[in-house]
Amino acid sequence: MTPDQIENAVAAEMPRAVEELTRLAAIPSVAFPGHPEEPVYAAAAMTEELLRSTGLPHVRQIPIEGSFPAVYGEAPAPPGAPTVLLYAHYDVQPAGDPALWRTPAFEPTFADGALFGRGVADDKSGVIAHVLALRSFQGRFPVGVKVLIEGQEEYAGERLEEFVQRNPELVRADAIVVADTGNPSVGDSSVTTSLRGLAAFTVEVRTLAGSVHSGSFGGAAPDALTALIRILASLHDDNGDIRVPGLPRGVFLGSGPSEEEFRATAGVLDGVSLMGTGPLADRLWASYAITVTGLDVPTVQGAINAVQPVARARVTVRVPPSGDPKTAMNDVVEHLGHAAPWGVTLSVTDVVLGSGFQADTGGRARSALNRAMQRAFGRAPRDIGSGGSIPLVSTLVKQFPAAEILLFGAEDDGAAIHAPNERLVIEELRRAATAEALFLADYGDC
Repeated sequence: MTPDQIENAVAAEMPRAVEELTRLAAIPSVAFPGHPEEPVYAAAAMTEELLRSTGLPHVRQIPIEGSFPAVYGEAPAPPGAPTVLLYAHYDVQPAGDPALWRTPAFEPTFADGALFGRGVADDKSGVIAHVLALRSFQGRFPVGVKVLIEGQEEYAGERLEEFVQRNPELVRADAIVVADTGNPSVGDSSVTTSLRGLAAFTVEVRTLAGSVHSGSFGGAAPDALTALIRILASLHDDNGDIRVPGLPRGVFLGSGPSEEEFRATAGVLDGVSLMGTGPLADRLWASYAITVTGLDVPTVQGAINAVQPVARARVTVRVPPSGDPKTAMNDVVEHLGHAAPWGVTLSVTDVVLGSGFQADTGGRARSALNRAMQRAFGRAPRDIGSGGSIPLVSTLVKQFPAAEILLFGAEDDGAAIHAPNERLVIEELRRAATAEALFLADYGDC
């Protein structure tokens, strides 16, 4: 197929694809403990249906021990052609507080050229981008194709990695396209060349056998919540830089956003300073970051006049590509223990670890992608980093060191992934799918 034919084929399929994305995003496929499992299986079933519609001759669900099924598709390579693995995931983050959404999280709503709803960007847009790209070839693929759509990436995604390690031939490929990232801004053609790793854990403080009246015991009884607040506050200095020993700052060899761009994208309020010092690219993509992502304490509405006996926090550590997540977690936990007041002890549970990634940017597949993105976006892509982690990527790097791993997609930094009012710009989906299809054709001809 010519580039013009590919572009026209993707454009012709866009109305159908948007309708399918709307249906897929309406399924609340939250694979976290405590959420219903039926919607996750329903999303797997629809993903299987979508892959079958692309002309792939072999599509099936693969059970993953201790997790939800992966959806797998395959087409053999034409003689002499390389094989490409396409990855995405169909599970999503929880919606969070419904009051913060302008439209219901699982009732996707179209407005101003964008689709709003949980998962429309992260990462059901990746699923649909693969489907769009593959449909453009009408079953006559220029490369060997393998598709792996995961069902539990957002929560403790190590189970699929274990499966891949035991079944390497199933996913062996010359190039791997990971459609779970995107551009810094809409239309800003970019390829993610580094990912920070992840260490997440729950820390608990206990001080009393049970809650006691704050009027009778406050002032002497050790308050677990106050202790936890003091412990967590010790993680950063007054500038917002990390105070934990053993977590050095890194350097990103590329350009990052300006402070004005970052403030606008992140929605930083006027008069509020950014955390940390040094170049933004270093802070966002090459250095450690520590975030408290949740607290288990009484709500303000449910508060009573009592000294709290127990308090918990979820702590997430973002780890530079060269760092070791387990070592970083141990350093943070040791620091928290030293900061604990009044002799209280800490316990740590529910640990999740994920390694980072640094790409080789000079291969044949990357050259083909550069040409494809130049045509689809009207500008050659630049290299960027990502503060996020994708658990499977580090496993693929170790399993297939010769394979080129390419991270790009339809998300952008303004898509509010993991946050209320997540959105996907439909034109960005078209460009990302077009770039993927053009890449497959170009790479097959190399």
